[in-house]
Amino acid sequence: MTMTDLLVSLYDLPDPGAQLRALAAKGILVRRAMAGEKRLVVGWVHNRFGDGWAAECDVAFSRQPVACMIALSDSQLAGFACHDSTCLNFFGPIGIDSALYHKGIGRALLLATLNAMAHAGYAYAIIGGAGPVTFFEKCVGAVPISGSTPGIYRPTIRKR
Repeated sequence: MTMTDLLVSLYDLPDPGAQLRALAAKGILVRRAMAGEKRLVVGWVHNRFGDGWAAECDVAFSRQPVACMIALSDSQLAGFACHDSTCLNFFGPIGIDSALYHKGIGRALLLATLNAMAHAGYAYAIIGGAGPVTFFEKCVGAVPISGSTPGIYRPTIRKR
């Protein structure tokens, strides 16, 4: 299944502050991952989302600063979002623990990560092979990039 890429302007992003404070009041912390957490985060991503996303998350830990944001609920991983993994200027992947859907964690991770990209000097971000397009459209005004299917995620190596 191929999905289109989306483009997001980073110079008019919503301020993530209110979203982050609301989550903090519920005991959920969103922050940049630290190098010493790499094995835990990449393992968590692998167990829930598979090899491909774990590999992209691994690459995010090779960036300086680390290009992976995490959400913690009661000191346990609740979600993650990366950037500059598959390609420079690409947002993703993003994943949330299914038991914690609809709590605002995905929006907070999206905003925190895109704001980190803006602070790094990017004016726009590409969301490659976007799954829930309406989520990205609603949260940050993402728009489809014409002709971007199949995009960078063309058929990859498969195990036999």
